[in-house]
Amino acid sequence: MLTPGQKNVLQFIQAEQRKGLTPSTREIQEHFGFASQTSVMQYLAALERKGFLQRHARKARALITAAPHSQVIDIPIYGEIPAGMATLAEQNIEGHVALDLDSLNASRRGRTFALRVRGDSMIGAHILDGDIVVLEDRQTAKNGDIVAALIDGETTLKRYVTERGRPLVRSVCAAFDRHYTGGEGRHARGI
Repeated sequence: MLTPGQKNVLQFIQAEQRKGLTPSTREIQEHFGFASQTSVMQYLAALERKGFLQRHARKARALITAAPHSQVIDIPIYGEIPAGMATLAEQNIEGHVALDLDSLNASRRGRTFALRVRGDSMIGAHILDGDIVVLEDRQTAKNGDIVAALIDGETTLKRYVTERGRPLVRSVCAAFDRHYTGGEGRHARGI
C-alpha cells in the first residue's frame, strides 16, 4: 500500500520517464519543495521496499519503475470475507491496497474492491486465511470464477460453477464439501 506522498513521487518519476529521462533526486526535491534530498531518499527507499522501484547504487538517474507506463490505483479493503461458512460482512474501509491498473484483470469502469480472507475453504484455489482478494462488483459470473457469493443474506468466498445447467457456488477444499445452488436469495456480489 502506498501513502499519498509515495504515490505522488512515483507518478512524478513515471511521468518524467515517459518524457525520456529519469529525474535526479535534486529534481524530485525541487518539484515537491522538500527541504533536503534526505526526504527524497526516504521516499525512494520506501518505493523500493514496496517493490515499485529499483535503484542502482552509485549511478545517477538510475531509477527503474516496476511499470513505467502504468497507473497505480488504490483499491479499498472493505473488511473480511469468510472462506468457509457464510457470515455477514460489514462494508467499512479498513485500508487500501495499491495495484498497477494495467495488471489488474478488471473493467476500468467497474467498481473494484478488496476483502481480507478469513478461513480456509478456498485453499484448493491457493487462497489462504489472511490473504487479500481483489474483486470487481458485477452481477454475472463465468463458470470457474471465484466470487463473493451472497447466500441468504450472508457473504462468503466461493467458486462459481454450473452443473447440468444449474448454477452452484462451492468451496475449493475437501474438508468443506458444501455447495449451494442458485436461486432466491443467492447471487454473486463480486467476481
